[in-house]
Amino acid sequence: MTIFDPTRGRVIDGGGGRGLLRLIGLGVAAFVLVILLFNSVTTVKTGHVGVLTFFNKVTGETLGEGIHLINPLKANHEMSIQTQTLKESASVPSSEGLMISLDTSLIYHLNPDRAAELYQRTGADYEDKVIDPNLRSAIREATASHSANALYTGERETVAKQIYDQVTTQLNQRGLIVESVLLRDIQLPATLKAAIEAKQQAEQESLAMNFRLQKETQEAQRKRIEAAGVRDFQQIVAQGITPSLLEWKGIEATENLAKSPNSKIVVIGNSKNGLPLILGQ
Repeated sequence: MTIFDPTRGRVIDGGGGRGLLRLIGLGVAAFVLVILLFNSVTTVKTGHVGVLTFFNKVTGETLGEGIHLINPLKANHEMSIQTQTLKESASVPSSEGLMISLDTSLIYHLNPDRAAELYQRTGADYEDKVIDPNLRSAIREATASHSANALYTGERETVAKQIYDQVTTQLNQRGLIVESVLLRDIQLPATLKAAIEAKQQAEQESLAMNFRLQKETQEAQRKRIEAAGVRDFQQIVAQGITPSLLEWKGIEATENLAKSPNSKIVVIGNSKNGLPLILGQ
């Protein structure tokens, strides 16, 4: 409240101005405090890690998942530590210089213990700056040491492992962990693909013919062994059949026929040892 004193010729302040200023100051301080408190609370999403910076300088501190209370002057930058997939389609040369279309998938994740280092050295766009160029280079080096025929037929796993080893060496230095490298598809020039397929078909036909020839050879061998067995049996039997044996068997047969109750006609042979021939009526 302001009062004018005519005897003294001056204005007397009753203290109301200072109270208003004090009230305004308290309001400003409370507002600043609320802002600071709000900036002191930060949240890190699931599957991410927080990298703290102080006036755009990386402090080296990292935050795990959840709610955290930090210095309000520090900024939190989230980086994913979840498994990620980078798909790459490129035309690469083989050892003969033929261009091959190769589709590759790189599966990787960020090492949370080195997130601050990666953010400081590379930034949040590390996939474009580091991973993609290294993957392209590894693919070219791997395919350049193999023929197109080998890439299309039996050496895909070898090429994938070669790419994996090279990319792992490069990215591990950056704090990135490579889980696997997959070769999704390999496309050769149409003429070369047709030639390879024709060669493979000819090889399959040759193998089938060799199998049939082997089977026929085994069957012929089986028949020769069977024929030799029959021949040996006949020789053994022939050696055991003598004239005396035949005469004895004839006598036994004649006796058995003579004992039969049926009526018979007996014809006597004209040789020295001729046996009777009995005919039934």
